[in-house]
Amino acid sequence: MPKYMLIMRATDESLAVMMNTDFTEMLDTIGRFNDELIRAGVLLAAEGLDDANQGVVVDFSGETPVVTDGPYGETKELFNGFYLLDVASMQEAVEWAKRAPMMAGSKTEIRRVPTIDEFPQDNPWVQKERAWREQTGQL
Repeated sequence: MPKYMLIMRATDESLAVMMNTDFTEMLDTIGRFNDELIRAGVLLAAEGLDDANQGVVVDFSGETPVVTDGPYGETKELFNGFYLLDVASMQEAVEWAKRAPMMAGSKTEIRRVPTIDEFPQDNPWVQKERAWREQTGQL
């Protein structure tokens, strides 16, 4: 089955709501949703990200990379977590995203993740990656 990434995007509005939400309540709500994904057999990975202010940006727009403290861009351009789902179609990924317990004002971007089979199989780098994926049980 294809894989789809649900990319969670916060807004200033949703961050304000989150700051006023009890952390235990938030964990319970997200935990119930994660459990649904697990029971349905579609969850491959899910991670939240630390505050963007704690990150750095490596900018390649010049001759040499420049590292600056994060965040990069406005709140609406950042993402704060993701789900990786193994579902049959974009529509199924959309249906799961619509059920996610997101804060008011949040947005979720959904993108298909291409498989290794979609790349030229005679390329030595693709062959090495395929071997690595087989060795680590990903294929």
